[in-house]
Amino acid sequence: MNKKEIKKRLSDLGLKKGDSVLLHSSLISLGHVEGGPDAVIDAFLETLGSKGTLVVPTFGALGILTDTLKNRPGAVKSCCNGATVAALGGSAEKLCHEHWKAETLHGKNTPYTRLAETGGYVCLLGVDQDRNTTLHSVEVLLELPYLKNHSGDFTDEKGKTRTGEWKYFPGPHRDFIGLDRFYRESGKMKIGHIGNAVVRLIKAKDLIDIGLELGKKSPDFALCDNPNCEDCVRQRAEIFEARIRNSERFTLVASLRLAGRYAAEAIDNLKAAGISLVELDFINRKPIDTLKAENILTAVKEFADEGIDVSGMRLFHVPDSFDGMVSEPEVIKVVKRLIIPLSESDAFTAGARKAGWKVDFFNQNQTALTAAARLNKLDGRMVFNPANFAGAGEKPFLKSYGAGRFIKKICALDIVDGLFDGTSASLTCGNAEIKELVSILRCHSFSGIFTLGGGSVFPGSLMDARRQFENILDNI
Repeated sequence: MNKKEIKKRLSDLGLKKGDSVLLHSSLISLGHVEGGPDAVIDAFLETLGSKGTLVVPTFGALGILTDTLKNRPGAVKSCCNGATVAALGGSAEKLCHEHWKAETLHGKNTPYTRLAETGGYVCLLGVDQDRNTTLHSVEVLLELPYLKNHSGDFTDEKGKTRTGEWKYFPGPHRDFIGLDRFYRESGKMKIGHIGNAVVRLIKAKDLIDIGLELGKKSPDFALCDNPNCEDCVRQRAEIFEARIRNSERFTLVASLRLAGRYAAEAIDNLKAAGISLVELDFINRKPIDTLKAENILTAVKEFADEGIDVSGMRLFHVPDSFDGMVSEPEVIKVVKRLIIPLSESDAFTAGARKAGWKVDFFNQNQTALTAAARLNKLDGRMVFNPANFAGAGEKPFLKSYGAGRFIKKICALDIVDGLFDGTSASLTCGNAEIKELVSILRCHSFSGIFTLGGGSVFPGSLMDARRQFENILDNI
């Protein structure tokens, strides 16, 4: 290859005088080039003309073509920490001007969006979408919840050392390669060859607009599906957690039995699922109330140290008397809420309330009318378990919910499913009418608790439950 041939190929792709181009490149991908990297840079600059501009990213080691342009006389460098570019040509100053003053490093008032606003291009020369920094602009413009703040020192245009802080900075792993097909299918991206290198050329505005459309439909559009990719698992969890926090009135909790056998395992699984509240029921397959107070306090501290709060403690039987671990003031102080079966528990309930517990009640194998009668006698709030109502032979939404008149007393819904014969089932695959119950409570702007795996065995992992629950939300 030589400069003349490269210029012809660039023109064939549609580049012309006055255009601006952000170039991501690999010189070695071209094969042998007469004149080396300078010939490639000159080919671009001569194709673009004196009013055109060639831009390259300069953060990190990004190849010899980048180094060649940024060291050219007259090259203008943007100033910030983490997303710098260098530019040469008629719009270099305009594109790079006070990059560090922008609120973000890839969003509005940065070289990346200015390029799009002025009709510029992104060119991938012998590299794939994984090197396409403008895709970070899409993430930033969407203000995706997994993006973090970024700070660092840099030198401004006058040589003064400054410390800056910017919002929505991208994290580690992305599946930008998987986005290539959307750009190909759009017809907006031109693909050709220069030497051995595959070249992709697309208007920066088209690139951003297509990315924004994808991201608005699926906020995880840039993340991979590999369950063993810790980065993307974590970032998906942050998307889900933000969805519940920002779009829903209810509070989402997971039972400890579903989250993990031990606190440490549960913490990992809760973080991967994007859930920051846990209900204590079983530890190491032992009922929570059979453990010593110090074991409970240790577990609560482990959760708290990782930013996970405890929503309460559930007992599956009512103790004969109010003593043991549940009577410990330190346990009451940190757990606060006790969930017990609707049974002959008057004396225990009175003792628990007197000691400072907030006591709620869940149905086991009662019908709705029996459960409602017990609830009225105890003057309590209802934790509605639809799988247990199904096990009692009722249709939980069509009959139990209305027959028991629980609408005014329900404080929590157990997100579980089951068959009439008591067999546990995946969400929406049993007789618990869980989809209908979630829907009607959301229609009432329910501000109570939804507990994944609460009060019943779930036939799968916490991540299975979360995905099935998210599917319910997506389809109501």
